[in-house]
This record gives sequence, C-alpha cells and structure tokens, in this order.
Amino acid sequence: MSSTKYINPMLDWSFKKIFGTDPNKDLLIAFLNEVFKGRKKIVDLVYNKTEHHGNNKKEGSAIFDLLCTGDKGEKFLIEVQNGKPVNFKKRAIFYTSRLISEQAPKGEMDTWKYDITEVYFVAILEKTLEVQERYFRDICLCDRDTGEIFYDELGYTFIELSNFVKTSNELESELDRWLYYLKHLSEMDDMPPHLRKTIFEKLYNIADYTKMTKEEQDIYDQELKRKWDNEAVREQSFLDGEERGRVEEKKEIALSLKKMGLSPEQISEATGLTAEEIANL
Repeated sequence: MSSTKYINPMLDWSFKKIFGTDPNKDLLIAFLNEVFKGRKKIVDLVYNKTEHHGNNKKEGSAIFDLLCTGDKGEKFLIEVQNGKPVNFKKRAIFYTSRLISEQAPKGEMDTWKYDITEVYFVAILEKTLEVQERYFRDICLCDRDTGEIFYDELGYTFIELSNFVKTSNELESELDRWLYYLKHLSEMDDMPPHLRKTIFEKLYNIADYTKMTKEEQDIYDQELKRKWDNEAVREQSFLDGEERGRVEEKKEIALSLKKMGLSPEQISEATGLTAEEIANL
C-alpha cells in the first residue's frame, strides 16, 4: 500500500520500530539529548513496560507509547500524536502523575521521605494543541509572578510539527534536523546529501519500507490505512458541521424574511429552503 520509500515515523508502530527497541536506542538517546538542549546528558536508556494499571479496578490504566529510564534514574515518557489531540494537556498531567505516585513504596512512607526521581513528558504532535506559532515548548513548574523555576525535575515538552516550517536549507541545529526528518521522512526519495550523518543514515535504513519483512509491511500498511480512514472521518465531520451551519443560517434569514411579511415563494427563492421547511419555522 505504501507509495513512498520511507515509512511515516509519526505513526505509533513506525515510531516504536525506529526508536523503541534496544538495537536502536542510540537514535532515541541522540534525539532526547537534542530535545533537552544540554540541560541533560543522557548516556543510556532502559525501556520499561508501557501499560500501567491503577491500584484497584476503579482506577484507569495508562498506556504509554514509549517509557524509558535514564542512566540517572530519570523517567522519560514519549508520546506521538498524529491526529488532533483531545484533552492532551490533561492526559500529560495524568500520565506523569501516575509515574510519580507509583514511586511510593508500599507501607514504608516514613522512611521514604518522598525521594522521587525526575519525570519528563515529551510529546511529538502532528497537529497543534492550540492556535499559536511556536513549534517547541519547554514547560516546568515556576513562580507565576517572577518566572523563577520552582521545580525543575518535572517537565513537559510539546513539539508541534505543523508549526515547524523550515526547509532543508534553513536547518540551524541538530534538533531542527530531527524535526525535519520526523515531519518529512515519508515524503523523501533519499537522504539529502548535505544532511548526511551516521545517526541519520541508520534512521533512513530502518525506515526503508522495501527493507522491511512482509509481515512488517502489512502491519505498517494497516496502520497507514487506519490513519487515512480517521482523517477522512474527521474531514467528513467538518464538512457536515459546515453544512449544518449553512442550513441554520438559511433558516435564520428565512425566519427574518417571514416576519417581514414576504411570501413563502419569495423566501424560498432567497434562501433555497423548501416550502415545507419555511412552514415549519
């Protein structure tokens, strides 16, 4: 089904294939080190389970895309969202809260003293969370009045690729290159010569559709089709909403014309509504 040489890394399965296995963790380490822009230097990662259940049946489960522990014990939760996110900020808070609360030892609270590890949420979004032009937002707890950082060991990074509009000739940093690849990899026929680097050559090799097994190609094709189907549903819902809006606008105009004493025939000619629709107003 795929009509391109490289898979789309913004699909869940593709992202996990590229970044979510031990042989490829050097890719994730390199990417995260650029995301943190020198504030952290990650040397190694361990992949953790991605499904976290509550303490009882009434507590909801949290299923992450990728969860890793850094060499200093930090938790890195990486989420990929290729559709329009709903309540995504609240989801981020819920996920990180679950990772923090799970650190409490059972029955040893007096000796534990709330010595929690660092927790970081990194979201890579195809669409924007809200109307704004920034593509990279680094968020932590700070004093509302002074802007002084209150707590720096809980952080949220939101990368919104639809706002990343740099061309291949405008890339200024390694992070720019990573974001460019994440957004445009599935549109490329080959790696641009001036962007060649060992870490990215490995990424291209992993993402080559023709080098995947038949089973992998089938899984990818199914996920790609699911993405297209979801986009078609969203588009149709948008069009249906627009149509309903136009009909309601016509009815409001017709009602005003009716109150002005115009005949049903005149109102129908002006609005396109049927005589029955006008009579029911």
